[in-house]
Amino acid sequence: MDLNLSQEDLAFRDEVRAFLDENLSDDLREAARLTPAVRTPVGPARRWAKILANKGWLCHPWPAEYGGPGWNVVQKYIYELECAMAGTPSINNMGIRMVGPVVMKFGTPEQKETYLPSILNDEFAWCQGYSEPGSGSDLASLQTRAVADGDDYVINGSKIWTTGAHTADKIFCLVRTSTEGKPQEGISFLLFDM
Repeated sequence: MDLNLSQEDLAFRDEVRAFLDENLSDDLREAARLTPAVRTPVGPARRWAKILANKGWLCHPWPAEYGGPGWNVVQKYIYELECAMAGTPSINNMGIRMVGPVVMKFGTPEQKETYLPSILNDEFAWCQGYSEPGSGSDLASLQTRAVADGDDYVINGSKIWTTGAHTADKIFCLVRTSTEGKPQEGISFLLFDM
């Protein structure tokens, strides 16, 4: 088994390096270096996300049919390795890695048309609404309820430890829409404005 990169992989690595050399400014690199935790401050993170979106690389895990670059697993690895070695800012990737794949798999055509382009273009920052007081990450014990009201849902309940809420435009939230069956059933994934 040959574990060396192919000529095509090496050419792709050179393309990624050239892009990073051209677009990763000193101030973005410094913001990433000075990040005291997992998340780069919002300003530099959003600037970097816009640069990636303009290149078509923001949603690099996505298949081409949904607007991603359609990279293979080796290209994804090369890209992520080169970004890590270059010290790129972290971005709010919740829309990319959590909302997008759910919409791709389960969304209606209208939902795909609404949400996927906005994620590809970094139009909104997303936050996650899973944990609740008294249940933490035990999603089977969700108490927040959503009841259909025409074309809308009325949501009642509380969420805590809502990662990214202080900077988010939208939230993806797990809520209980049915009490029938096992506790793991009747949970829905709703998207709405913060």
